[in-house]
Amino acid sequence: MSRPTSAAPVTGEPSRWVRRWTHLVAPGGAVLDVACGSGRHTRWFAAHGHPVTAIDRDTDALVELRSEPLVKPLAADLETAGWPLPDDTRFAAVVVTNYLHRPLFPALLSALAPGGVLIYETFAQGNETVGKPSRPDFLLAPGELLDVVRGRLRVVAFQDGFLAQPRAAFVQRICAVSEASDGRPAGQEKPGPPPRYDLAG
Repeated sequence: MSRPTSAAPVTGEPSRWVRRWTHLVAPGGAVLDVACGSGRHTRWFAAHGHPVTAIDRDTDALVELRSEPLVKPLAADLETAGWPLPDDTRFAAVVVTNYLHRPLFPALLSALAPGGVLIYETFAQGNETVGKPSRPDFLLAPGELLDVVRGRLRVVAFQDGFLAQPRAAFVQRICAVSEASDGRPAGQEKPGPPPRYDLAG
């Protein structure tokens, strides 16, 4: 997959953003880790009791995940071969970090089950002033993730700015939820208490 991994501010530790919002994922719910790379988030969610489908085109990286409990590695080049999962496959969370291929956005949103959480974090415009990636294809425009989920998901948290550590980078990130419905037409849902998305973690 076209991902600027050599320049990404990645360590072996899970992203703070991913860790920050893990508590919103339904206990034991299935997770999709897109462009999983070395599997830092795959291992994180599996360690928290979530079955994880880990997709990447790097078969060498996926080999190391085969022995991980609860992990299903899936080799696929999302940019040339299309979406590799059945259309009706749904997940309690879809996680994407340091990867951007805009044609995938509809599939990512459709892969969320009701109540499912999208956790997305990657580079943003401005990053070309501090290093790589610098190509527009790899950089989100201001507010772009908000535009992607508008009318589809409820935004719990969004950030678009600059990080000095672990290296200088402009990033954009979002946590958004596909809210469950009681099946009635829009505007006729059964009244009740609003969902509580715990911001304290």
